[in-house]
Amino acid sequence: MKGRTTVVTAVLVTALLISAVSSALAAADTEEKQYTEAYVQPPAHWHDINTEWMDLFHHPMENVEMGLDLRLREVYARNIFSVNESFGDNVAAPYEAGNWNNYHWQRYRTRWSLKYMMSPDVDFNMRLVWEFWGHCAPEHSFNPFFSETNYDFDEAIFDHFNIQWRNVMDMPLTLTVGRQDIILGTGWLVLDGTPADGSRTIFFDAIRAQYQLTDATNLDMIYIQQYDDEDRYIKPFNHGAVANRRHLTNKADERGFIFYLTNKAESGQQRELYYIYKNEEPSEWNEHYGTGAGISADIHTIGGRLSGPINDNWSYSAEMAKQWGSRNGETQRGLGANTRLMYAFNDPKNNEVHVGYEYLSGDDPDTTGTDEKFDTLWGDWPQYQRGGDLQSYIWTFEGALGEVTNLHRLGVGHSFKPNDVWTINTDYNLMWADETNPGPLGAAPLGANTLTDHNFRGHMISGLATYSCCKKFRTQFMLDYFIPGEYYQTRDDAFFARINLEWTF
Repeated sequence: MKGRTTVVTAVLVTALLISAVSSALAAADTEEKQYTEAYVQPPAHWHDINTEWMDLFHHPMENVEMGLDLRLREVYARNIFSVNESFGDNVAAPYEAGNWNNYHWQRYRTRWSLKYMMSPDVDFNMRLVWEFWGHCAPEHSFNPFFSETNYDFDEAIFDHFNIQWRNVMDMPLTLTVGRQDIILGTGWLVLDGTPADGSRTIFFDAIRAQYQLTDATNLDMIYIQQYDDEDRYIKPFNHGAVANRRHLTNKADERGFIFYLTNKAESGQQRELYYIYKNEEPSEWNEHYGTGAGISADIHTIGGRLSGPINDNWSYSAEMAKQWGSRNGETQRGLGANTRLMYAFNDPKNNEVHVGYEYLSGDDPDTTGTDEKFDTLWGDWPQYQRGGDLQSYIWTFEGALGEVTNLHRLGVGHSFKPNDVWTINTDYNLMWADETNPGPLGAAPLGANTLTDHNFRGHMISGLATYSCCKKFRTQFMLDYFIPGEYYQTRDDAFFARINLEWTF
């Protein structure tokens, strides 16, 4: 209880400090604006200054464009997998005894992009990503990432490598073939094709055809072929040893088809209808090393989303999807919904409040031969609506890293801009499980932490402060704090703190 009180106090003090700093920034910003408008012409921000050598870098030759961006992250977290202060104590070999709860690491990601305009309608695009880690974790840890204080310089991988052809055969059709990013709708079901490597990459190896049916209606037709092994198509530079190399998916090879229809009305209303098919099979690496991970599944999903303004202040988003098919030899049936209602005050500080409800069906332990768990497909990424990055880890013992399911979520939040460069977001979510868990769920070597008959998952409190002075620089400060409910056997609080700096050159 003492530890929980200390953390709660720290969260409250942090909130008060953010509020005080925001007020001071707002006052200073108002005073600076008055002075600037009266006496001086503001110079260009140093992040936006374009020099001759930078222009040469961006346009080294005719029909060629290059880009470069850098992301630095500092992360500290506690109890994010286990919600258990004693997680890892007295664990037998080969994992060794020791507490596995304090995580501290850095991530340094650099991306170099190149576009070659082969003709007015045809481009070749590629981007090379290199992210290495710094580890400052405890002596004992269940993940090699966190084994000791060191730097893992890792590998470099192409996350974009495609040909894009616009106005194909003089039709309103754009065809993109190869490695590319694909985000559909809000990204609830389709955003991250490579969840196993975190936010290093999100690409899909796919063929995407975008057909403009009318000025307001677009049809996406997409074929996806993802492999767990990184070197299946393009081998990364400095690729790791076979037994320890990175993975792109959760130990499965994936194939999919997507038909996604989007209609945008002049009133701002948007309608989306979709059919998604996803096939998964355990990867060759998984089968060779016998990890027991990966699933066999054929899942069909149909759904739709409505969104737009109600009036000058109110707006909404409502999405629902139904699933059927098979998973690991059982009949699969799932249902999911994601809704949000927003009220904008339309004031100088851009104050906005929102309330949301999300439902992801869970597997009913009382049924035999049927799996009712809703599959979030390619939506296994840290969706801030559920609580920043922490929600991706809390569910790990119930499936795969990043996979969230078996959920009722009721949330409220507020966002505002104290001045031109800062945006402050705060969210509070109450979470329940749709179904309780009857037995161990694969959290080897420690066993599951959710063997109870209760549904209340707990409280998630999230804060996100973003500083964005210009197009080329952004800083984020994020804190997630989770108070577990009776759904968990152990109920020690968890938190995740991150500082993120991004430059685009």
